[in-house]
Amino acid sequence: MLKISRPADGTVVQVMPDGTVQPLEDKSDWARFDGLTEAEVTAAALTDEDNPPLTDSEAARLRPIPNPKQIRKRLHMTQVQFARRFHLPLGTLRDWEQGVREPDSAAKSYLRVIARNPQAVLDALEK
Repeated sequence: MLKISRPADGTVVQVMPDGTVQPLEDKSDWARFDGLTEAEVTAAALTDEDNPPLTDSEAARLRPIPNPKQIRKRLHMTQVQFARRFHLPLGTLRDWEQGVREPDSAAKSYLRVIARNPQAVLDALEK
């Protein structure tokens, strides 16, 4: 099994067991893809046995990953202010915002609460 990642620069890399990364060779024929109609793209996607489309019930269960940068900007805070006020390591916040790392499940929940009711979180942290 390969572990892949997409750094902030948009490239796709393979993460090796020792933590180093190697670029993945892109074998896609993008010129051919760009020549397809929307209907042809949809038909091709529907025939992909390795990636079947989600059912409506599967899609309904999906929860979007909270976007820390959007939350922070909506609160009109710098990275430093957001990290300090919500007791987050600044480096962690930067990694999330740059796409270097993804928040774990507890952090995702925390970010959802901050997004929904930031004042309640701030009040709880101040007491």
